[in-house]
Amino acid sequence: MKRSIVFLLFILNLSIAYSQKPRARDLGVPYDGTPGPFNAITDVKGVEVGYSTIISGSGENIVGKGPVRTGVTAIFPRGKANKFSPVFANWYSLNGNGEMTGTTWLTESGFLETPIMITNTNSVGVVRDAVLKWYVDTDWYKGEEWWYTYPVVAETYDGFLNDIYGFHVKEEHVLEAINNASSGKIAEGNVGGGTGMMCLGFKGGTGTSSRIVKIKGESFTLGALVQANFGRKPNLIIAGVPVGMELLDTLNNELKLPPQSYRQEGDGSIIVVVATDAPLLPHQLKRIAQRVTIGIGRTGGIGTNGSGDIFIAFSTANPDAFQRVKFSEVDMLPNDLIDPLLEATAQAVEEAIINAMIAAETMEGINGNKSYALPHDLVIDLLKKYNRLNE
Repeated sequence: MKRSIVFLLFILNLSIAYSQKPRARDLGVPYDGTPGPFNAITDVKGVEVGYSTIISGSGENIVGKGPVRTGVTAIFPRGKANKFSPVFANWYSLNGNGEMTGTTWLTESGFLETPIMITNTNSVGVVRDAVLKWYVDTDWYKGEEWWYTYPVVAETYDGFLNDIYGFHVKEEHVLEAINNASSGKIAEGNVGGGTGMMCLGFKGGTGTSSRIVKIKGESFTLGALVQANFGRKPNLIIAGVPVGMELLDTLNNELKLPPQSYRQEGDGSIIVVVATDAPLLPHQLKRIAQRVTIGIGRTGGIGTNGSGDIFIAFSTANPDAFQRVKFSEVDMLPNDLIDPLLEATAQAVEEAIINAMIAAETMEGINGNKSYALPHDLVIDLLKKYNRLNE
């Protein structure tokens, strides 16, 4: 009896943890393409995502004490249990006012050998060190006595809401994100590294989406996860509707900047992770990463001077491609057949950004700074006005 109760409580907690807030399609936003069952990056078999969300305190900012509005996101291309299983990968930067570590060797070698971690700007170092220690503690390199590695850690800036100079992300939070990594439905909005982020004049954060495409009768899945913290309110576009301009005077105090804030409208960043099971080689994954810019542009992002817009794409195909001493044979999708995946990238990124904004809730952070949630009812009214509502 006791065991049954414990099991039921476990299931209840699991359902609460992974219950998703409203998403773009729930509001009737029309998007092209066919999503996977979860409409998430985890639709790509093997991919796991985990979060650590850190929220505490309110009122005046006291450096080192808070308020705290930050976190960590972990993405495992083949799952955390599948140790050291490199995937073909590449990356691209629309605007480089940001950081993603490990990219030099990734470009040189063509392989992503580690999970991808995302956090706030000032916590890249501690996350990198914690992941490196986790490799040692868990024998990530499967018994190899001599190895080197370059963890991939990316960031966006949450200092408008978060005590970013208090350095609140610790090793325990990195391990929490790693240990929580799982497949299936994943939370969006104010979670993980996206906790304290803002986007296109409203509250932003973490979002995801996916597409299933058919090429020569074979189905492939492509998914995107974004940490959205970019853009100006007047530029916000949803499904072609100029929502930002229409709502320009709505909740107009969301960027009432205190004297100590140097944040300019449009400053921020976006990190995008694209996964696919299509057999793409590194040079083709560079092309995928470049198409992320189209999805961002469709939502109103332009890659402003103060924005770090950095993207990484990987393929879970060719599981035996990485070898140290043996020759390997790999499958490769012909370039002439890649267009459906390029289109899917733009579609999934666009929807993932809007999913992040729709799931995000109004958040008050340091010194009473507040970022307001995108008002769902007004978005629906505007979609109706422009005859774009999918009823």
